Amino acid sequence: MDFVFYLVPFGSLLALFFTWLFFKQMKKAPAGNETMVQIATAVKKGAMAYLKQQYKVVAVFFIVAAIFFAFLSFVLKIQSPWVPFAFLTGGFFSALAGYIGMKTATAASSRTAEAARYSLNGALKIAFRSGAVMGLVVVGLALLNIFIWFFILRFILQLPLNVVTTAMLAFGIGASFQALFARVGGGIYTKAADVGADLVGKVEANIPEDDPRNPAVIADNVGDNVGDVAGMGADLYESYCGSILATASLGVAAGLSMPGVLAPMLIAVAGIIASIIGIYFVRASEDASQENLLKALRRGINVATFLSLLGAAVVIYFILPGNWGIFGSILVGLISGIIIGRATEFYTSANFKPTRGIAEETKHGPVTVVIEGLSVGMGSTLVPVLTIGVATIVAFALPGGLVNPTIGLYGIGIAAVGMLSTLGITLASDAYGPIADNAGGNAEMSGLGPEVRKKTDALDSLGNTTAATGKGFAIGSAALTALALIAAYLEEIKISLERAGVNFLRIADQVIPLHQAQFTDFMNYYQVHLLNPKVIAGLFFGSLTAFFFCSLTLKAVGRAAGKMVEEVRRQWKEIPGIMERKAQPDYASCVRIVTVAAQKEMILPTILAVILPIIVGIILGVTGVIGLLVGALSSGFVLAIMMANAGGAWDNAKKYIEEGNLGGKGSDNHKAAIIGDMIGDPFKDTSGPSLNILIKLMSMVSIVVAGLTVMIPKLF
Repeated sequence: MDFVFYLVPFGSLLALFFTWLFFKQMKKAPAGNETMVQIATAVKKGAMAYLKQQYKVVAVFFIVAAIFFAFLSFVLKIQSPWVPFAFLTGGFFSALAGYIGMKTATAASSRTAEAARYSLNGALKIAFRSGAVMGLVVVGLALLNIFIWFFILRFILQLPLNVVTTAMLAFGIGASFQALFARVGGGIYTKAADVGADLVGKVEANIPEDDPRNPAVIADNVGDNVGDVAGMGADLYESYCGSILATASLGVAAGLSMPGVLAPMLIAVAGIIASIIGIYFVRASEDASQENLLKALRRGINVATFLSLLGAAVVIYFILPGNWGIFGSILVGLISGIIIGRATEFYTSANFKPTRGIAEETKHGPVTVVIEGLSVGMGSTLVPVLTIGVATIVAFALPGGLVNPTIGLYGIGIAAVGMLSTLGITLASDAYGPIADNAGGNAEMSGLGPEVRKKTDALDSLGNTTAATGKGFAIGSAALTALALIAAYLEEIKISLERAGVNFLRIADQVIPLHQAQFTDFMNYYQVHLLNPKVIAGLFFGSLTAFFFCSLTLKAVGRAAGKMVEEVRRQWKEIPGIMERKAQPDYASCVRIVTVAAQKEMILPTILAVILPIIVGIILGVTGVIGLLVGALSSGFVLAIMMANAGGAWDNAKKYIEEGNLGGKGSDNHKAAIIGDMIGDPFKDTSGPSLNILIKLMSMVSIVVAGLTVMIPKLF
C-alpha cells in the first residue's frame, strides 16, 4: 500500500511542471507597445511592493506564533514537537504560491490587452492560462508540502499514524494564518483603492473607469491583483490543505488506517490531472458572445469534473475496495460545488433576473438600488445553504454514518476533498478575472482603439461572473472543510488526553478505555448538548465573531478609502493640468497611502480570529470551543454568501448599464448603479471572502491549542 503514496509527489510535480509551462508561454507573448509596458510595470511594482511589505508584517506574527507553539511543544509538552515547524512551512508555501500567482498576473495583463488587438480567443487563452498558473501552483505546492511532512513523520521517524495526521494539521494553521492576512490585507487594499478611485473619478469628475487622469487608477489595478489573485489563492490553498489533512485524520479515527489517509491525497492527484486536461478545453471563437465565453469556461470545468469523478472511482476501487458509500460522498461534494456555482451565477450574472432587477431600480435612484441589492444577497443564501445542509446529511449517511458516526464524519471530509479536487481549473477561472480587468485598464490608459476595449470589456464582464462563482465555490468548500475540522478537533482532544495521562473516560456509570472511545463518547464526556449553557454561550460568541469581524473589515475599507479620496482631490487641486492631460498624476503616492493603510488595518481582525478560540478554550473548555466553532460556521457561512452575492450583483448591474442598457455610461442610472457597486465592493472582496478563512482558522487554532484546553482544568 505504501508504494501508492508516491503518486502524491507525481501529482504535485505534474502541477508544478504545467505551472512553469503556462508561465513560459505567457512570457513569450508580445507585451504590447512602450506605453502598455510602462503601465504594466507600474502595476507590477506596486503589487510587489505591497506583497513585500505584507510579508514583513506577517513574518513578525509568524515568529511570535511559532514561539508560542514551541512553548506548548517543548516546555509544557502538550502537543507534538513538530507543530511549530509544520506551522512555519505551511505559511511559507502559501506565501510562495501567492508570490508566483501575483508575478504571473501582473505580467499577463498587458499581454492579454495586446492579444485582444488581434484575437478574442488569443486574449482569452493568455488570461485563462495565466490564471491557471495560480490554480496549479496552489495544488502543486500544497501536495508537495503534505508529501514532505508525511514522508518525514511516517516513513523516516515512523511515528504512529494518528500522531502523524494530527501533527500535520499544524501545516494547515500556517496556511490559514497566512491566508487571513492575505485576504484581509489584500481585500482592504483593493477595495479602498477601488472605492476611492470610483468615488472621485466616476461620481465627482464623471471620467471613465481606468482613466489615466485619476491618480488612484494604478492603485486600483494593483488592488485587483493583491486581493483577487494572492488573496483568493491563499484562501483556497488553505481550504485545499485543510480538507485533505482533516479527512486524513478522520480516516485514522474511523479505523481505515493507511488507505483512509491515502484516499484524499490520491483524489487530489486525480483532480490535478483532470484540471490540466480541462484547461485545454477552454477556447472560444472570434465572434463569441458573453454566453459563448461563459460556455467555454464551463466546458473546461465540466470536463475536469467528469474526469476527476472517474479518477475518484478508481481510487476507491483500489484503495478502499467495497466502500462505494465513500465514493457517493465524493460525488455529493462535486455536485454541491456545481450547484453552488450555478446558483451564484444566477444571482450575480447580468444574464438573469436578479441582477437585471437591480439595474432596473436605478431608475428610482441609489436608495432602491441598495435595498434591492441587499434583498438579492439575502435571498441568494437559500440554494447554497440548502445544498450544504443536504450534502452534509447525505455525505454523512452514505458511508454508514447513521450506524457509525465516525465513518460518517469521514464522508463529510472527503466530500470537501471532492468539491476541491478540481481546484486547479476552478481557481484558474477566478484568477483569470483580475487579469482580464487589468487588461481592460491597460487598454484604456494606453489609448487603444474601441474595438480592443470591446474585447477586453467582454473578458472583464466574464471575469466578474467567474469571480462571483469562485467566491461561492470558496464559501461552500469552506463550510464542508470547517465541519471536517471540527470533527478533527475531537480527535486532537483524544490525543491531548493521552498526553495528559488520561486512560479512561468516566461517563455517568460507564468507564470507557480512551483508545476505544468514539466521537459520540467525547460529546457525552464533555456534555456537548443544547442544555449546556457553555455550548449556548459558545454559539452566541461564534455568531458574534462573524458579525464583529465584518464590522472591523468594513470600517477598515471606509477609513482607507477616505484617505484615498482626500489624496486624489488634493492632487487635482494642487497639480494643475491633470484634467487637461498636460500633467501626470502622482500615482505612487496613492499606492503608498493604501499600502500603509491596509497593513495597519488588517492586524486587529486577524488577532481576533487567533485569540478568541484560545480565550474561550481557557474559560469554557472543550464544550465552549465546540459551541464557538459551530456558531462561527453557521453564521459566518450564511453571512459570507449574502455579502459576496450582493456585491457581485451590484457590480454586474453596473456593468449591464455600462454595456449600453438603461441609458449607458454617464447617465443618472449609471451613477445610481455606481453607488450600489461601491457599497458592494467591500462586501464581496473584503468582508465576505475573509469569513471563509475566519471559520477555518478558528478551527485550526482550536486544534493546535487543544492540549492547552485539556490541561487548564487540571491546573485549577
